[in-house]
Amino acid sequence: MAKKIAPLTITQVKAAKSKEKEYTLSDGDGLLLRIRPNGTKSWMFNYQTPYTKKRVKISFGSFPELSLADAREKRAEARLLLTKNIDPGEHKKELELQKKETISHTFSVFAAEYIKLKKSSIAERTLRKSEQRIQNYLLPTLGNMPVSQIKPSTVRPILDKLVLENKYETVKRLCSLMNSIMRIALLNGVIEFNPLESISHLYPANKTIHFQSLKPEEMGELLRALNQSDLPEKTKLLIMWQLHTMTRPAEAVKAMWNEIDHENKVWRIPAEKMKMKREHEIPLTNAIIDILQRMEPYRRGDYIFPSNHKNCPHMQTGTVNRAFVTIGFNEKTTAHGLRSLASTTLNEQGFEPDVIEAALAHQDKNAIRRTYNRTTYLDKRREMMAWWSEYIQNSENRGQHEIN
Repeated sequence: MAKKIAPLTITQVKAAKSKEKEYTLSDGDGLLLRIRPNGTKSWMFNYQTPYTKKRVKISFGSFPELSLADAREKRAEARLLLTKNIDPGEHKKELELQKKETISHTFSVFAAEYIKLKKSSIAERTLRKSEQRIQNYLLPTLGNMPVSQIKPSTVRPILDKLVLENKYETVKRLCSLMNSIMRIALLNGVIEFNPLESISHLYPANKTIHFQSLKPEEMGELLRALNQSDLPEKTKLLIMWQLHTMTRPAEAVKAMWNEIDHENKVWRIPAEKMKMKREHEIPLTNAIIDILQRMEPYRRGDYIFPSNHKNCPHMQTGTVNRAFVTIGFNEKTTAHGLRSLASTTLNEQGFEPDVIEAALAHQDKNAIRRTYNRTTYLDKRREMMAWWSEYIQNSENRGQHEIN
C-alpha cells in the first residue's frame, strides 16, 4: 500500500530553509517544493508521461510569486490532462509556443507578406497605392496587433470615420485589403477563420457621392463670410485658388511653382498628379496670377501652398473643408463642391459642355469620343476662365445687391 503523504502547510513552505544540497518537500500527488542551496523555492510536478511511462518533472513557478493554493490548482490541471493521456510538459510547451507565435503574428507582418506576394502580379502604381492605404489607415491602429485579436469591432472605428468623411471608395479599398491580408494569415494557419471576410457588407456598395454645393447666387455669401473670417491668409488664398482654377483639392494643394508658365499664362499639372493620369493645362487669369503674387511672401520651397507641418511640404487636402466648418459653411458645401458650383454656373451661362468638362479635367464617358477627341479647347477655356474669374470677383457685390 502506497505511503500517504501529508499535505504541506503554508507555515512549512515559508519555514523551509536552504541546505548544502538541493532537496524537495512533497505535497502529495506529484507536487513538490524544491529548495535550492541559494534559498530559492520553486514548485515542481513529478509525473509519468503517457504511453512511455517515463518519470519527468516540470516547473510550475517560484514561491512566493506562485502560492501554495495556485500550485495545487496547477497540479489539478496537470493531473486532468494525464487522465486524457496528454503530457502536461508538452502541453505547456505548446501553449508557450502558441503565445509566442500570437505575439509575433501581427497584422503588419501579414500586410508585408501581402505586398511581397502582389509585387509580381499587379501594376506598380496600384501596389504603391495599396501600400499607402495600408500605411496611412491600417497600420497606425492594427500594425502591432496580433491577427488573432482582430475582429470587425476592431476595424469599424477606422472605416466609420472615413464614411463620415464621404470617403466611400477608400472604405471599399480598405475592406478588400484587410480581407486579403487576413486571408494570408488564415492560409498560414495562424487563425482558424477570417473574421473580416464580409466586413464590406456593413458599408454601402457602389455609393454615389453627391458633393454638397452652393447655388450660383449663394457664392457672394460664401465670399463675404470668408473675407470677414479670422482664417489664415494662406487658407483663404487656397480656397480662392481652388475656386478660380476649378481643380480638385489634391491638385490644388500640390500646385508647384515650377508648373507655372508665366510667359504663356498656363498652369501645367503633370499627368501623375491628375486623377485621369493625363497632363492638364489651366489658363491663368488675372485673378489667378494675383493669388500667386500674394503667395510669394510665403514662398519657401517647391509648393505654392506650403505647410506649417514638418511631415508634409504642402497644405493638406482637408484644409478647405476644415475652413468651411470654421466659417459655418460645412453643411452647405465642400471643397469638392466648389467644382460643382463652377460647373453649374458655367452651364447656366451657356458655355459649351465639352469646354466645361475639359476645364474640370473630366474623362469623357463615351469611349469613342474619349479616343478621338483629344482637343483641350485651350483657347475657348481661356475665354471661359476669364469670365469665371470675373464672375467670382463680382459675386460678393452682386450677392449684397440681391439681399438688399
